[in-house]
Parts: sequence; structure tokens; C-alpha cells
Amino acid sequence: MHQSVMARESLEYLAVRPDGKYVDATAGLGGHTALIAQKLTTGFVIANDRDAQSLELARTNTEEWADCIRYHQGAFSELAETVKWADGGKLDGLLADLGVSRYQLTTPERGFSILADGPLDMRMDQSTGMTAADLVNHTAEKELADLIFQLGEERRARRIARALVRARPIRSTRHLADVVERAVPRTGRLHPATRTFMALRMAVNDESGELEQLLKTAPDLLQPGGRMVVISFMSTDDRMVKRRFRELAEQDRAKILTKRPLQPTDEEIARNAASRSAKLRAIEMS
Repeated sequence: MHQSVMARESLEYLAVRPDGKYVDATAGLGGHTALIAQKLTTGFVIANDRDAQSLELARTNTEEWADCIRYHQGAFSELAETVKWADGGKLDGLLADLGVSRYQLTTPERGFSILADGPLDMRMDQSTGMTAADLVNHTAEKELADLIFQLGEERRARRIARALVRARPIRSTRHLADVVERAVPRTGRLHPATRTFMALRMAVNDESGELEQLLKTAPDLLQPGGRMVVISFMSTDDRMVKRRFRELAEQDRAKILTKRPLQPTDEEIARNAASRSAKLRAIEMS
């Protein structure tokens, strides 16, 4: 099984009860789901993910504990309906790991990877919505530049957008990466197209909008004493989580359990480099 980011810290802050009701809102390949399920007796955990293929892999990876897992495909914005479908009662805990799964990044056909050539898809849910190809080939240059700047925090967004528009149609992930690299040559460790890929992925999946819905909806799904743990990897996401948790605390609806975000230990980063930018925040509902 793949390595779950900040697994020990996640379980510590979720404080899983054997008879509790939990949601792993981003099941991915099932790592966190399995860790929660192993602590359950009469309780259950909903393994939720937008990606049908990831969810099937999670089902296989967590087969040993399937008796207390309920698998469901859905977005954050559908979470209230998901909980109603599973049971309808209030939750004891919710975990959301906002990272892109390794499976998605390493499967060329999904279109997330800079390193392998594949179709420009990038949809978490491949049954609906526009692809990255639709976005990059049909968006006006200024709008494309704004998108890359705002979502990808890419300072060279205008130059990149101009190059992409001139190179249309952009045919594949490799074509996109090559166009960006020619427009803004590599200056450091990161591939120069990294932030552009991230921005397109975020736009295609409306990741900011979905996170906003999660942060708005989840507190109402938790019972008093119920906990919410969020692991973010981008500063934009972490700011949204921090702001919402602070609002809930100021309204006396929740207690912040992490005064500062927790980060992975040096040992974890050495073992799993993908964890290095992770930040974990947690609250307990009043």
C-alpha cells in the first residue's frame, strides 16, 4: 500500500473511537481509510473520492477491513448527501488529505504528469466536465494568464499564456510542458511547467470551490466533540483552512487543536518526499 501522509498525526487528532462514524473525504488509494478502519468495531468509515478509478483501487487495498467501510464516489460539494446515504447521523470525525494521489500523477492516461506523455485530461471525475485540453485551447489569453497566476502562483503567467495561445492546439501533456519550457527556461529544481500544470488541474476540478464547500458543509455534519482534520499541500489551501477554522473558533462553534499547523517529521520526509509541503490543521466541534 502507498504511504499515507502524516498518518500518525492524522489518527492522533481524529481520536478514532471503535463505535464512531467517520469520513475519509479523499480516500485516494485507501491508506488513511485503512488506518481508521483498523480502529473500528461497531463503527464505520465512509471512503469517499471523486475519482472512480482511485476508489476501486482503494476498495482492493482495504478489502481486509471492508466490513466497516462504505465506499462512495462524490465531490466535497455532495458530502451532505453522501453522509445521508451512508447513515444520516452526525459524524465523529472527518479527514481530508488535499494532495493529488500518486496513482493519478503516475498514470499517463490521466494527464496529470509532466514527466510522461498523455492526453490533456486532468479531471478527477472523468465522467463529467471540461478537460485541461478544453481549457488551454479555448480560453482567452488574458483569462488564461490570470488563471495560471492566481491558482498556480506563477509569476511568469503572462509569458506562458502568450506562448500557449501561439502554440495552439496544445495536443498532450508533453506538448504543453515543452511549450512552457521554451517560454520560461528552467531556473531551479522544479520543471518550469509545474505551476501551470497545477493551475490547470485546480481549474478543471474547481478545487478551490470544492474546498470552500467542504469547509462550509463539514462542521454541520459533525456532532459536538467531533473532529475535523485537514492536510493541505498548497499555501492557498492552507490559508482557506486556517481562515475557516478561525471563524468557527470565533463563533464558539469549535476549538482549534493545532495552534500552528503540524508538518511532517524529518524522518517522514526522508521516507516520503511527497509529504514535505504538507500542513495539518485540526478542530474539535463545540
